[in-house]
Amino acid sequence: MMKSTFAFLFVLFGLNAFAQPNFNLTIEEVTLLNGPGLQSFVVGQHDGKWLLIGGRTDGLHQRQPFASFLASDNNTTAYVVDPVSLQVWSASLSTLPTALNEQLQSTNMEFVQRDTVLYIVGGYGYSATAADHTTYPYLTAVNVPSTISAIINGTAIEGHFRYTTNNNLAVTGGYMHLLNGTFYLVGGQFFEGRYNPMGPSHGPGFTQVYSEAIKTFDVTDNGSSLTISNYNETTDAANLHRRDYNMVPQVFPNGDYGFTAFSGVFRPDVDLPWHNSVDITASGHTVNNTFDQLLSQYHSAHLPIYDQAANEMHTLFFGGMARYYYDGNGTLIDDENVPFVKTISLVTRDENGGMIEQNLSLQMGAFLGSGAEFIPVENVDYLNSEVLNLNSLSNNQPTLVGYIYGGIESSAENIFFINDGTQSWASNRLFKVYIQPDASTGIATRAVHGDDVLNLQVFPNPADDSATACLFSKYLTSGKIEVFNFAGQLVRTIEVKEIFNKATHFAIDLTGLDAGTYHVRFSNGSFSTGKSIIVQ
Repeated sequence: MMKSTFAFLFVLFGLNAFAQPNFNLTIEEVTLLNGPGLQSFVVGQHDGKWLLIGGRTDGLHQRQPFASFLASDNNTTAYVVDPVSLQVWSASLSTLPTALNEQLQSTNMEFVQRDTVLYIVGGYGYSATAADHTTYPYLTAVNVPSTISAIINGTAIEGHFRYTTNNNLAVTGGYMHLLNGTFYLVGGQFFEGRYNPMGPSHGPGFTQVYSEAIKTFDVTDNGSSLTISNYNETTDAANLHRRDYNMVPQVFPNGDYGFTAFSGVFRPDVDLPWHNSVDITASGHTVNNTFDQLLSQYHSAHLPIYDQAANEMHTLFFGGMARYYYDGNGTLIDDENVPFVKTISLVTRDENGGMIEQNLSLQMGAFLGSGAEFIPVENVDYLNSEVLNLNSLSNNQPTLVGYIYGGIESSAENIFFINDGTQSWASNRLFKVYIQPDASTGIATRAVHGDDVLNLQVFPNPADDSATACLFSKYLTSGKIEVFNFAGQLVRTIEVKEIFNKATHFAIDLTGLDAGTYHVRFSNGSFSTGKSIIVQ
């Protein structure tokens, strides 16, 4: 067995004076011989073994309709992986009924495991039945233990799969989780036809309808039949128009369990990623416009970690794609092409609900992570089976908490306009992820939180020809204030100095700007925060 550890300690890039996390992160690469190269797949697990289904065996899709999302690059095989013994088994999906065979070789299906059953909905891919690319309207139930056993022993797999049809579930690129026994299917889209960057009415054409909704439903499953009931749909076209994002289980400051829909693509007004996030609980959803997520904006492997002693919720994001990234000189780069990145970032929600994003010096080592999955270790304490309980881990040594597998690996940041299918590929790289509470201080509340780092106020709001930004920080000394219009274009820049430990006011000239919503952001290269303002 070959191993290579490419990075160790969790270290912040930039200012270590604030928001120092109280745990260390270690990532170790392990060679998995014969592991399938997969991206945007689904995964279930039982007794330490993984069941991998669907996704694609190629890299970033090509831009030409005739070459994009080819059926020949569908994953037509179900795999079992043992990450400890590093063994791999496989079985063809061709023996399944046609509807199941077609759906389960699609990409960007939504999935969640309840007990020993993996539930899968939607997914996009070529359907021989429809003679076109489509989004599948199926809810499929997979008995994970019996399917794993059948694949390992080379016996028939057909009896371990069941499905039902429901057009409300024809979604791809969304997220599905369980909350209090109820299924939550959030965001995503319905896409029918061939991908075409020139638009739906050009060339072969397509139909694209964003879900823009939180869909909740119950599934009754007696082991032979599936029944969907109590279907409900909450639509928010202004904020839930997002797909290919990360929706991560969270413990909120009041102790409620739910999810946060982070970033994602694309905003309805412009083909750029979202910056804000949406919190979802059993009581509804709340949009967080006081938080900017810049460093992870596309579906990637992620790990939620809850520190109950400090009442802090941490979310780690591993690689992927983002509009922003730091170069080797520590400069924050804004690239509207949304390139592949090596970034590992951390978003922390403190006990007051404030959120900050941090760039880590630890990176993925390559342009990895988009369409990858984090797979938790079963014998580690995960709250509700999804959120790592930091307080349960040993201070004395790192604990293996999970693995990162698959995704797209790219040869460069931006390949879309030169992509002929050789610049990226589906990865079979396997990484162990270790977490260790800070051995020197143990589990303790951090001394510094988001509002202590920087408090930004903008007034009046709405404003006419001018506004004032008030900054206060206990740690930062300088940076810049930038004003962006709703299309994401920079329209004003103000250099900021001498804000250390005092409230400082800066005038913002708004003359000549069209009426509408603008975003005022302060950043210093390692930290940013923003507010929205309406110009009349």
